[in-house]
Amino acid sequence: MNTAPESRAVELKLDGEMRIFDIDDPKLPKWIDDESLASGGFPYEKKMDEDEYESELEKLQIELVKVQFWQQKTGQRVMALLEGRDAAGKGGAIHATLSYMNPRSARVVALTKPTETEAGQWYFQRYVPHFPSRGEFVLFDRSWYNRAGVEPVMGFCTPEQYDDFLKQAPRFEKLVEQDDIHFFKFWLDIGRKMQLERFHDRCHDPLKMWKLSSMDIAALDKWEDYTEKRDRMLKETHTDHAPWTVIKANDKRRARLNLIRHILLSLDYEGKDQGKIGKIDEKIIGAGPGFLTKG
Repeated sequence: MNTAPESRAVELKLDGEMRIFDIDDPKLPKWIDDESLASGGFPYEKKMDEDEYESELEKLQIELVKVQFWQQKTGQRVMALLEGRDAAGKGGAIHATLSYMNPRSARVVALTKPTETEAGQWYFQRYVPHFPSRGEFVLFDRSWYNRAGVEPVMGFCTPEQYDDFLKQAPRFEKLVEQDDIHFFKFWLDIGRKMQLERFHDRCHDPLKMWKLSSMDIAALDKWEDYTEKRDRMLKETHTDHAPWTVIKANDKRRARLNLIRHILLSLDYEGKDQGKIGKIDEKIIGAGPGFLTKG
């Protein structure tokens, strides 16, 4: 009897051609170029040098520690949502941000699927208890915007619930802004080839394979559906009081640095060193849906 597991092969349309992607094949398909960072409109051909990245990241992490001291002194609250396709680099960006911050007042929120009780609540209700209290710095690894992407694509909500969410989210976020929370929304955008490379990497790395879920596999052939939902989400929920910041994230190093820089440059904290923070890369980070097609 053949007991070998079934191959998780998916037929994908990429660059106008139908191709077979077998995630269990230990060899990356030839048509996925390891240097294909230009996919998805990415402006650089190669990744940022690792030594340069580590040097810049350390400077920013020192500034983040200053932010915490300022928060503890003043009670300021900071909250950021990190959204993006599977394998966009949300978890890595969160880790780079929180690595040297005091975990007693800096934390990540990564909720599992709703319980039966939560499924019967007002949709936003399960997220509110995780909002920052006085002096806290909170990052959401996915958020209420599941209802703008994953849920409608995978059939986990009705079309009516999806439409209602897009109407309610800006109103809900207005209340957040009115309560004086420093509120950030990040969309990490990657190209399709890069997503496949990262899925393949996760599948064959014993330290990363936990990141690859059956949901990720099921979503592989729904790229266009996710794109449509992303575009509508950005269009209808990008507001003056709660704008989307879009980051081109094919290169994780550049994405992380620019995400942290954006937060630091937006906060007026004690001891801020503008020279150490540096400037954001306008090729990597921009505001709202228009940035996706810029250039």
